[in-house]
Amino acid sequence: MSIEIKVPEMGESITEATIANWVKKEGERVEQDEVLVELETDKVTMEVPAPSAGVLQKINKKPGETVKIKEVIGIIDPSASAKSTPTSSTPSTTNTAQTNTTNQAQNDTLPPAVRKLIDDNGLNPASISGSGKNGQITKEDVLNAIANKQSAPAAAVSAAPAAAKSAPSPEIPKAVPAASRSNLPRENVVPMTKLRQTIANRLVAAQHNAALLTTFNEVDMSAVMDLRAKYKDKFKDAHNINLGFMSFFTKAVIGALKFVPAINAEIRGTDLVYKNYFDIGVAVGGPKGLVVPIVRDADLLSFAQVESEIARLANKVKDGKIDLSDMEGGTFTISNGGIYGSMMSTPILNPPQSGILGLHNIVKRAVVVNDQIVIRPMMYVALSYDHRVVDGKEAVTFLVKVKEAIEDPTRLLLEV
Repeated sequence: MSIEIKVPEMGESITEATIANWVKKEGERVEQDEVLVELETDKVTMEVPAPSAGVLQKINKKPGETVKIKEVIGIIDPSASAKSTPTSSTPSTTNTAQTNTTNQAQNDTLPPAVRKLIDDNGLNPASISGSGKNGQITKEDVLNAIANKQSAPAAAVSAAPAAAKSAPSPEIPKAVPAASRSNLPRENVVPMTKLRQTIANRLVAAQHNAALLTTFNEVDMSAVMDLRAKYKDKFKDAHNINLGFMSFFTKAVIGALKFVPAINAEIRGTDLVYKNYFDIGVAVGGPKGLVVPIVRDADLLSFAQVESEIARLANKVKDGKIDLSDMEGGTFTISNGGIYGSMMSTPILNPPQSGILGLHNIVKRAVVVNDQIVIRPMMYVALSYDHRVVDGKEAVTFLVKVKEAIEDPTRLLLEV
């Protein structure tokens, strides 16, 4: 009796998904609850386990195809045996067969755009190290392999024998010409993922449906950096988590939201809904794009609990295992572009929220303190807000409160 592999339900708002990758191929043995296929939706990527042990008899949908919830995408035969691979008495033949099988398996699970890029450039998938989930080869991995392939002659020229290193050459080696892009395709056309399509649509909708405005301030990070330097080791020993900047800013934001409740509100129809809880979204860059998991009731958490929860959610994003429940809701968002080197930006709202705080790179600059020019680690902060809900005075007040809390962290302890 065959067992159907169906697309599971993934939330009320999700009706379809895209086949991202088959972890197993037809004829291969699978165990119950072993991961069979990865599905990508407009919100998350999820793994579908085998409903039963057996042999993957048939794959109905290939990578890149769109499937509906509860649609049958494959068949498992619990009574069948896995296909056997012919063996040879000579080790070299066996190794070759194993290599070919591995290459074929890798090629079968590659996304169509990645497979085409590999084929067009005559590359062997087995020679490319995958940086994606479960070692999956990404487009960037292929482009890096192409660049390495073209720069190989340069490496050969620069690799001199060991004996030559001990005897200096009177001649200065000539510069090796830069690698030509003649072997690269002029364009790489890659279909947008469901997640990227949703991000694009929501960013446009946010600008169309809200009166967006951004105001800036700068923060002297000296006090927080000194505090971290003094207590980071003790904090790590006591709580088994690193003391980062995000817990300080999360607590500072909560204090500012309590002082300016309009920024923690949202428009619902013709009503303004003021939230008395503080679910803070923390933007995290993952392999599929930017997502915003939520730190629930952050006002009730300690510094260590905030750091632990952010670390837990960030790891789930990076591993591609973030759940819908981790991203639903949220009253305010913090986006830290500074980790990528951003100096200043105007973040876009995450509807229906009314505010988002952008953090940026910390740079030592000359500033005037007590009529003296001193060097301080400074950070620009940006608050984007919905002007329909938040007035300019409230936005400026919010940023000042954040600035005061970060520049004098004792305020966070005393909640003043």
